[in-house]
Amino acid sequence: MRDLVAGKTRFDEFLASDENIATNILSARLKLLEELGYIARKSDSIDGRRVRYRLTKSGKPLRRLVREIADWGLKNLPKTKLVSGVSD
Repeated sequence: MRDLVAGKTRFDEFLASDENIATNILSARLKLLEELGYIARKSDSIDGRRVRYRLTKSGKPLRRLVREIADWGLKNLPKTKLVSGVSD
């Protein structure tokens, strides 16, 4: 969710995050978020072989929560890094 809020939309962008998440775990999480109705996937209009993810109407309220958690971490947890787009 953090990466979606920060503006990432593609699998490879999520995969490039600092967490070094395994591809199978990332796939499972994206699938679950889609099944729960928080994100939607759509074929990329430029490259139909690729998929882009976006927050749905149900997922958009999570933006504020993710931003609040990010702000709290920046204030209270040493060595917390700002992810571009989350606290903007």
